[in-house]
Amino acid sequence: MKVEIIAGGFAFPEGPRWHDGRLWFADQHDGRVHVLAADGAAIEDFAVPGGPSGMGWLPDGDLLVVSMLERRLYRRHGGELAIHADFAGLHPGHTNDMVVDRQGRAYVGNIGFDFDQGAEPGPTILTLVRPDGTVEIAAEDMLCPNGSVITDDGKRLIVAESMAGRLAAFDIDPDGGLSNRRIFAEIGDHVPDGICIDADDLVWVASPFANEVIRVAEGGAIVDRISTGDVQPYACMLGGDDGRSLYICCATDHDRKKTVAARAGRIAMTRVAVPHGGRP
Repeated sequence: MKVEIIAGGFAFPEGPRWHDGRLWFADQHDGRVHVLAADGAAIEDFAVPGGPSGMGWLPDGDLLVVSMLERRLYRRHGGELAIHADFAGLHPGHTNDMVVDRQGRAYVGNIGFDFDQGAEPGPTILTLVRPDGTVEIAAEDMLCPNGSVITDDGKRLIVAESMAGRLAAFDIDPDGGLSNRRIFAEIGDHVPDGICIDADDLVWVASPFANEVIRVAEGGAIVDRISTGDVQPYACMLGGDDGRSLYICCATDHDRKKTVAARAGRIAMTRVAVPHGGRP
């Protein structure tokens, strides 16, 4: 598959979302959200205190965006940010990626340990934020819950557990709670980061330390691979007018000082056969 670079000059792009005909993503190490046209042309950008990560939209159109370092969830209305939820005392590591369902319920992960200081990974929680900002624990004993998706029927949540090398699955109960935890896929030496889901309910997984994005079926079979060459892919998103453009957030390193100095982060894009499905 041909991979082309459509935008560059970023520090550490992550958490891409296709929304309202535009590509949104978080430049985590630069503290800004960027919005691009399908071809990579810049539309707008704005700052998020504490550095942005996962994003999603409420039914009324307001944006929800994670603040990693502040361990908060912000709501953006009319261009202004206000605190929607606070994870102080709940998230032992930086708040990270999330997915928001059709009802406006947000499932929010966190690193679970001090990654930047080289601490040992430990179990942490997946958090549920209800549309009114109420915070609950949705699941425990997770190893770095990261990229998350919801199937198109709204009944299953799939979460990348980065430090476990697997994708976990849950049933979403009518009230938004999670049950029937199971393994969706064990993916061996891959460290799954950001993910997205297609119309066949297969999951595209960014595997940064393998320099590739893989398409994974339930049970663990890898049915497609896309190399990102000499850069590391940290997240991916299906979008474009037909849902078949796979956008990939890439960087040359994960170290904050190095990425800010180098500004070698870029958005790559390739075309795939099966279009976007589910959420985000």
